[in-house]
Amino acid sequence: MAYVDGFVAAVPTDNKDEYLKFAKMTVPIFKRHGALKVVETWGDDVPDGEVTSFPMAVKREPNETVVFSWIVWPSKEVRNEGMKKVMEDPDMPGDVSSMPFDGKRLIYGGFEMLLDE
Repeated sequence: MAYVDGFVAAVPTDNKDEYLKFAKMTVPIFKRHGALKVVETWGDDVPDGEVTSFPMAVKREPNETVVFSWIVWPSKEVRNEGMKKVMEDPDMPGDVSSMPFDGKRLIYGGFEMLLDE
């Protein structure tokens, strides 16, 4: 069964083009190491919540937009091996300061696929 890595981040709204460029640069790296699909989305209708919400989770600032992304892998085993290789890949930017957002507020996790219709 497929496995999904999910990510939520707050990106400075003015960095949208830079973020997309960064994301496009990483796609071939993930695919080279087994990812089937990489999806990046830019928040368009992401309301603030009263108890919890995407903006609250990433401590979004007024000048930021919430980004929701995921990577689909064939299995958890492929993901585990692939992510190890991605992190060691010389084409992958290793410097956190090169990311066009605050990586400290990035939320991520791995998920078993339950339904894919």
